[in-house]
Amino acid sequence: MQHRVLLVEDDEAISEMVRSYLVKEGYQVESAFDGEAAEQAFRHKGPFDLVLLDQMLPQRSGMDILQSIRKSSLVPVLIVSAKDTDVDKALGLGFGADDYISKPFSMIELAARVKAAIRRAEYATGRSPSGETIDQKASVTLGGMTVDLDNFSVLKNGEEVKLTAKEFHILKLFMTHPGRVFTKAQVYGMVWEEEYYGDENVINVHMRRLREKIEDDPSHPEFIKTLWGIGYKLGESVQ
Repeated sequence: MQHRVLLVEDDEAISEMVRSYLVKEGYQVESAFDGEAAEQAFRHKGPFDLVLLDQMLPQRSGMDILQSIRKSSLVPVLIVSAKDTDVDKALGLGFGADDYISKPFSMIELAARVKAAIRRAEYATGRSPSGETIDQKASVTLGGMTVDLDNFSVLKNGEEVKLTAKEFHILKLFMTHPGRVFTKAQVYGMVWEEEYYGDENVINVHMRRLREKIEDDPSHPEFIKTLWGIGYKLGESVQ
Protein backbone atom coordinates (compact mmCIF):
# COMPACT_ATOMS: atom_id res chain seq x y z
CA MET A 1 0.00 0.00 0.00
CA GLN A 2 1.37 3.43 -0.98
CA HIS A 3 1.31 5.81 1.97
CA ARG A 4 0.03 9.34 1.43
CA VAL A 5 1.84 12.36 2.89
CA LEU A 6 0.58 15.94 3.12
CA LEU A 7 3.65 18.18 2.80
CA VAL A 8 3.11 21.72 4.11
CA GLU A 9 6.12 23.95 3.35
CA ASP A 10 6.08 27.54 2.07
CA ASP A 11 9.61 27.45 0.63
CA GLU A 12 8.98 25.98 -2.83
CA ALA A 13 12.59 24.86 -3.30
CA ILE A 14 12.58 22.92 -0.03
CA SER A 15 9.11 21.58 -0.76
CA GLU A 16 10.15 20.23 -4.15
CA MET A 17 13.34 18.70 -2.71
CA VAL A 18 11.40 16.90 0.03
CA ARG A 19 8.58 15.89 -2.31
CA SER A 20 10.97 14.41 -4.87
CA TYR A 21 12.85 12.43 -2.24
CA LEU A 22 9.69 11.03 -0.63
CA VAL A 23 8.25 10.09 -4.02
CA LYS A 24 11.44 8.16 -4.76
CA GLU A 25 10.98 6.42 -1.40
CA GLY A 26 7.56 5.25 -2.54
CA TYR A 27 5.25 7.83 -0.95
CA GLN A 28 2.42 9.70 -2.63
CA VAL A 29 2.84 13.39 -1.74
CA GLU A 30 0.31 16.23 -1.76
CA SER A 31 1.92 19.68 -1.40
CA ALA A 32 0.54 22.84 0.23
CA PHE A 33 2.40 26.13 0.52
CA ASP A 34 0.44 28.07 3.17
CA GLY A 35 -1.83 27.46 6.13
CA GLU A 36 -5.13 27.91 4.32
CA ALA A 37 -4.11 25.57 1.50
CA ALA A 38 -2.99 23.01 4.09
CA GLU A 39 -6.37 23.16 5.84
CA GLN A 40 -8.24 22.70 2.56
CA ALA A 41 -5.98 19.87 1.42
CA PHE A 42 -6.37 18.01 4.69
CA ARG A 43 -10.16 18.33 4.61
CA HIS A 44 -10.78 17.60 0.95
CA LYS A 45 -7.83 15.61 -0.43
CA GLY A 46 -7.31 13.10 2.38
CA PRO A 47 -7.09 10.78 4.06
CA PHE A 48 -3.36 11.06 4.68
CA ASP A 49 -1.03 8.71 6.55
CA LEU A 50 1.18 11.56 7.77
CA VAL A 51 1.36 15.36 7.73
CA LEU A 52 4.79 16.98 7.36
CA LEU A 53 4.13 20.45 8.74
CA ASP A 54 6.38 23.51 8.65
CA GLN A 55 5.91 25.71 11.72
CA MET A 56 6.33 29.10 10.03
CA LEU A 57 3.67 29.51 7.32
CA PRO A 58 1.88 32.37 5.57
CA GLN A 59 -1.77 33.07 6.49
CA ARG A 60 -2.00 30.52 9.32
CA SER A 61 0.77 29.11 11.50
CA GLY A 62 1.77 25.49 11.69
CA MET A 63 0.58 25.35 15.31
CA ASP A 64 -2.83 26.63 14.22
CA ILE A 65 -3.07 23.93 11.54
CA LEU A 66 -1.90 21.28 14.01
CA GLN A 67 -4.63 22.21 16.49
CA SER A 68 -7.22 22.13 13.72
CA ILE A 69 -6.08 18.67 12.61
CA ARG A 70 -6.15 17.33 16.18
CA LYS A 71 -9.81 18.27 16.59
CA SER A 72 -10.79 15.45 14.26
CA SER A 73 -7.79 13.23 13.52
CA LEU A 74 -4.94 11.29 15.10
CA VAL A 75 -2.92 11.23 11.86
CA PRO A 76 0.82 11.43 12.65
CA VAL A 77 2.14 15.00 12.39
CA LEU A 78 5.86 15.70 12.02
CA ILE A 79 6.74 19.33 12.75
CA VAL A 80 9.54 20.92 10.70
CA SER A 81 10.98 24.19 11.95
CA ALA A 82 14.02 26.44 11.94
CA LYS A 83 13.33 27.15 15.62
CA ASP A 84 15.40 24.68 17.62
CA THR A 85 14.59 25.53 21.24
CA ASP A 86 13.20 23.40 24.03
CA VAL A 87 10.23 25.76 24.34
CA ASP A 88 9.28 25.37 20.70
CA LYS A 89 9.68 21.60 20.88
CA ALA A 90 7.52 21.38 24.00
CA LEU A 91 4.90 23.60 22.36
CA GLY A 92 4.76 21.50 19.22
CA LEU A 93 4.58 18.18 21.03
CA GLY A 94 2.16 19.59 23.61
CA PHE A 95 -0.31 20.44 20.87
CA GLY A 96 -0.23 16.87 19.63
CA ALA A 97 2.71 16.60 17.23
CA ASP A 98 4.27 13.14 17.00
CA ASP A 99 7.82 14.25 16.28
CA TYR A 100 9.92 17.35 15.64
CA ILE A 101 12.80 17.87 13.23
CA SER A 102 14.85 21.05 12.92
CA LYS A 103 16.17 22.73 9.78
CA PRO A 104 18.59 22.04 8.24
CA PHE A 105 17.99 18.28 8.13
CA SER A 106 19.18 15.42 5.96
CA MET A 107 16.75 13.66 3.63
CA ILE A 108 17.80 10.33 5.11
CA GLU A 109 16.89 11.45 8.64
CA LEU A 110 13.60 12.95 7.46
CA ALA A 111 12.60 9.78 5.61
CA ALA A 112 13.48 7.68 8.64
CA ARG A 113 11.29 9.81 10.90
CA VAL A 114 8.41 9.72 8.43
CA LYS A 115 8.63 5.94 8.23
CA ALA A 116 8.85 5.56 12.02
CA ALA A 117 5.86 7.83 12.67
CA ILE A 118 3.67 5.97 10.18
CA ARG A 119 4.78 2.61 11.60
CA ARG A 120 3.91 3.70 15.17
CA ALA A 121 0.48 4.88 14.03
CA GLU A 122 -0.21 1.61 12.24
CA TYR A 123 0.81 -0.35 15.30
CA ALA A 124 -1.39 1.75 17.59
CA THR A 125 -4.45 1.33 15.37
CA GLY A 126 -3.86 -2.37 14.75
CA ARG A 127 -3.10 -2.05 11.05
CA SER A 128 -0.26 -3.64 9.13
CA PRO A 129 1.66 -1.76 6.39
CA SER A 130 -0.54 -3.55 3.84
CA GLY A 131 -3.66 -2.22 5.53
CA GLU A 132 -4.69 -5.57 7.02
CA THR A 133 -5.81 -5.88 10.63
CA ILE A 134 -3.13 -7.11 13.03
CA ASP A 135 -4.71 -9.78 15.21
CA GLN A 136 -2.29 -9.20 18.08
CA LYS A 137 -3.68 -5.70 18.55
CA ALA A 138 -7.06 -7.02 19.76
CA SER A 139 -5.81 -5.91 23.17
CA VAL A 140 -3.27 -3.50 24.65
CA THR A 141 -1.48 -4.18 27.94
CA LEU A 142 0.54 -1.55 29.79
CA GLY A 143 1.39 -1.30 33.48
CA GLY A 144 -0.81 -4.23 34.44
CA MET A 145 -3.82 -2.76 32.60
CA THR A 146 -5.26 -4.70 29.65
CA VAL A 147 -7.73 -3.02 27.31
CA ASP A 148 -9.61 -5.44 25.03
CA LEU A 149 -10.31 -3.39 21.90
CA ASP A 150 -12.76 -5.91 20.45
CA ASN A 151 -14.87 -6.69 23.51
CA PHE A 152 -14.68 -3.25 25.15
CA SER A 153 -13.47 -4.71 28.43
CA VAL A 154 -10.70 -3.73 30.83
CA LEU A 155 -8.66 -5.83 33.26
CA LYS A 156 -6.36 -4.43 35.92
CA ASN A 157 -3.98 -7.01 37.36
CA GLY A 158 -6.36 -9.70 36.13
CA GLU A 159 -9.50 -8.19 37.69
CA GLU A 160 -12.30 -6.68 35.62
CA VAL A 161 -12.80 -2.92 35.75
CA LYS A 162 -16.30 -1.81 34.80
CA LEU A 163 -16.23 1.39 32.73
CA THR A 164 -18.85 3.41 30.92
CA ALA A 165 -18.51 3.74 27.13
CA LYS A 166 -16.97 7.22 27.40
CA GLU A 167 -14.56 6.13 30.15
CA PHE A 168 -13.49 3.16 28.03
CA HIS A 169 -12.80 5.32 24.98
CA ILE A 170 -10.82 7.84 27.05
CA LEU A 171 -8.65 5.04 28.47
CA LYS A 172 -8.30 3.44 25.02
CA LEU A 173 -7.15 6.78 23.57
CA PHE A 174 -4.25 7.02 26.01
CA MET A 175 -3.36 3.31 26.05
CA THR A 176 -3.07 3.16 22.27
CA HIS A 177 -1.01 6.36 22.07
CA PRO A 178 1.61 6.12 24.84
CA GLY A 179 3.78 9.21 25.03
CA ARG A 180 1.25 11.41 23.19
CA VAL A 181 -0.01 14.54 24.96
CA PHE A 182 -3.70 15.37 24.47
CA THR A 183 -5.35 18.68 25.28
CA LYS A 184 -8.87 18.65 26.73
CA ALA A 185 -10.18 19.82 23.36
CA GLN A 186 -8.47 16.89 21.65
CA VAL A 187 -9.82 14.36 24.17
CA TYR A 188 -13.32 15.75 23.70
CA GLY A 189 -13.05 15.77 19.92
CA MET A 190 -11.75 12.18 19.76
CA VAL A 191 -14.12 10.66 22.33
CA TRP A 192 -17.31 12.69 21.90
CA GLU A 193 -16.69 13.38 18.20
CA GLU A 194 -18.14 16.86 18.59
CA GLU A 195 -16.78 20.41 18.50
CA TYR A 196 -15.28 21.47 21.84
CA TYR A 197 -16.64 24.74 23.22
CA GLY A 198 -14.54 24.96 26.36
CA ASP A 199 -16.80 23.09 28.79
CA GLU A 200 -14.03 21.66 30.96
CA ASN A 201 -16.50 20.26 33.49
CA VAL A 202 -17.49 17.43 31.15
CA ILE A 203 -13.89 16.32 30.72
CA ASN A 204 -13.06 16.81 34.41
CA VAL A 205 -16.00 14.70 35.62
CA HIS A 206 -15.27 11.81 33.28
CA MET A 207 -11.56 11.91 34.02
CA ARG A 208 -12.20 11.93 37.78
CA ARG A 209 -14.56 8.95 37.55
CA LEU A 210 -12.16 7.05 35.30
CA ARG A 211 -9.27 7.64 37.71
CA GLU A 212 -11.38 6.46 40.65
CA LYS A 213 -11.77 3.14 38.84
CA ILE A 214 -8.28 2.55 37.45
CA GLU A 215 -5.86 4.31 39.79
CA ASP A 216 -4.54 2.93 43.08
CA ASP A 217 -4.53 6.49 44.40
CA PRO A 218 -6.79 8.76 42.25
CA SER A 219 -5.32 11.90 43.86
CA HIS A 220 -1.88 10.82 42.62
CA PRO A 221 -2.63 9.17 39.26
CA GLU A 222 -0.07 6.95 37.58
CA PHE A 223 -1.95 5.95 34.42
CA ILE A 224 -3.26 9.29 33.14
CA LYS A 225 -1.14 12.22 34.22
CA THR A 226 -2.23 15.86 34.14
CA LEU A 227 0.12 18.32 32.46
CA TRP A 228 -1.07 21.60 33.92
CA GLY A 229 -1.95 24.17 31.29
CA ILE A 230 -1.57 21.62 28.48
CA GLY A 231 -3.66 18.48 28.99
CA TYR A 232 -3.07 14.81 29.76
CA LYS A 233 -0.74 11.95 28.84
CA LEU A 234 -0.19 8.33 29.79
CA GLY A 235 2.15 8.12 32.77
CA GLU A 236 5.74 7.16 31.98
CA SER A 237 5.77 4.56 34.76
CA VAL A 238 3.20 2.43 32.94
CA GLN A 239 4.54 2.79 29.39
